[in-house]
Amino acid sequence: MMRCWRIAASSSCSSCAFGVVQLLELGNPKSSVSLLNDFSALNKNTLLFYSPNSYFSTAHSKHYVFKHIDDAFALFNRMIHTHPRPSIVEFGKLLATIVRMKHYESAVSFLRQMKLLGIHHNSYTLNILLNCFCRLHRTDFGFSVFGKMLKLGLQPDLITFSTLINGLCIQGKVAQAVRLLENMVEEGYQPNLITYSTIVNGLCKIGDATHAISLLRIMAERGCAPNIVTYSTIIDSLCKDNHVPEALKLFSEIRGKGIPPNVVTYNCLIHAMCNSCQWKEVKRLFDEMVTANCKPDVFTYNILVNALCKEGKVLDARDIVETMVQLGIEPDIVTYNSLMDGYCLQGQMGQARTVFNSVTNRGLAPDIFGYNVIINGYCKAKRMDEAVELFHEMTRNGVIPNVVTYSTLISGMAQVGRLATAQKLFEEMCACGLVPDLITYSILLDGLCKHGHIHEALGIFHVMQSDGLEPRIFHYNILIDGLCLVGQPKVARELFSALTAKGLHPSVYTYNIMMKGLCKEGLLDEAYKLFRKMEADGCMRNSCSFNTMIRGFLHNNDKERATQILHEMVKGGFSADFSTAIMVVNLLFRDSTGEFFRALVQNSEDYQSVNMG
Repeated sequence: MMRCWRIAASSSCSSCAFGVVQLLELGNPKSSVSLLNDFSALNKNTLLFYSPNSYFSTAHSKHYVFKHIDDAFALFNRMIHTHPRPSIVEFGKLLATIVRMKHYESAVSFLRQMKLLGIHHNSYTLNILLNCFCRLHRTDFGFSVFGKMLKLGLQPDLITFSTLINGLCIQGKVAQAVRLLENMVEEGYQPNLITYSTIVNGLCKIGDATHAISLLRIMAERGCAPNIVTYSTIIDSLCKDNHVPEALKLFSEIRGKGIPPNVVTYNCLIHAMCNSCQWKEVKRLFDEMVTANCKPDVFTYNILVNALCKEGKVLDARDIVETMVQLGIEPDIVTYNSLMDGYCLQGQMGQARTVFNSVTNRGLAPDIFGYNVIINGYCKAKRMDEAVELFHEMTRNGVIPNVVTYSTLISGMAQVGRLATAQKLFEEMCACGLVPDLITYSILLDGLCKHGHIHEALGIFHVMQSDGLEPRIFHYNILIDGLCLVGQPKVARELFSALTAKGLHPSVYTYNIMMKGLCKEGLLDEAYKLFRKMEADGCMRNSCSFNTMIRGFLHNNDKERATQILHEMVKGGFSADFSTAIMVVNLLFRDSTGEFFRALVQNSEDYQSVNMG
């Protein structure tokens, strides 16, 4: 059975966790074969099945309730100093409560102290320790606890194995979790719905809905009927991966089996339909949901509000919010953030700010997302003073600006040419301990380059590299464009030529800006070579590639090559853009000999394409 548990122990661990492992005499995780032999010897004549009498049963369902973790520490200290001490069952209840509060390291610390005080562990407390290690992404120590259980003669139960499976899934080791499941079955265990659903969830999280569906079929064959949670998990995964037809097929299967879909199931499908703008399907699903007495919740309405706002249907979104209130469903901060964003996208900053101000009146506190939405709206509208004022307001209200906040303001300042302020914000951001990401750097680089500050841009580029961030192709695109803008196409060409050595592949945009820069400086032959080289390098030309070269040749009065590329463009299914069409029309008016006209209308198809472009 244990051949599946090939979990390599990591060389590093927290001091607290390592201390517990030593104190419990766990040592390093035992090998898979060793654990298998130990377990087989223990379990040779007895098959272990999950039963209501396991240590995670209702016998231990009563638990403590704490508002703060400090209260748990206080109770633990009282318990260990009480004479006689409470039973291990009481300690187990306390530990279980701490785990429910997600203070896993605290639980490990308590277990360590218990061992030091000579309080002997049982299967229940060891299962808790095992669970804590798994939650802390140390499944290797979890398997060590399993080995300790065998050494003490304690029989692992289904909860033990389900916990290990969950730990493997948390760490993304889903294949090992599946092998563990199969070996459990081989040893006579009957995995329950929770065990199967854990692996289904793990498979879906790594985007493997296909195998999740296969496991769904295996569950049914083994007599473990999937429930709506299991189905909803897979439907959600399929929807997120844009496999909506498969999700709908599974949805039909649910109803065919008489399993009533829940609000989560409907929300997944409604969200998918909203993303693909299938509004009729959205309405159908929503109406069906209501008819089936499955009440839409705040998440359902938030999905609708957000989708409508992104589609520019902010009035419809506002109606949805009003309907929520009438039905007694209180909109949350996510609802209002979506509505604010919708108004900002429409440039209706007055309405957006009204919603923002109303949030406080409704007993809600604007969060970082809400502030970022309004600040972004002001920046897009180039109302930078109001954006800065709101920025100061958020800090006064105790909301800490994040990387997105600063990046938005830097972008806004750069767009209006306030580069000194943009750089000051960048420096302030770094001084606050925030680490600029690739997007932040690209925003600042773009602003500097577009305003001709190429030397400052190169300095920022080197800072990015020294900070350990590997520049992407879009960073090089910005620099190449900036160099061409200030009349340094040769330096840009050198940077372009070095991309391959850096492991980067020039995109069609990279080629286009490089060709544009060369044409601008009259380096037509070099631009033409690059144009021909694109396809050889596996980069397909687009409409911009053709139009760039045509305009470049026409600007430099090279009508022959301009006409040649124009014909190639038409054959490739592309059309002249507005700027190219205007240049062609102007040349036709000045073409007294008719030579350009005859070359241009070599065939009627080309002529029509130019005129229709």
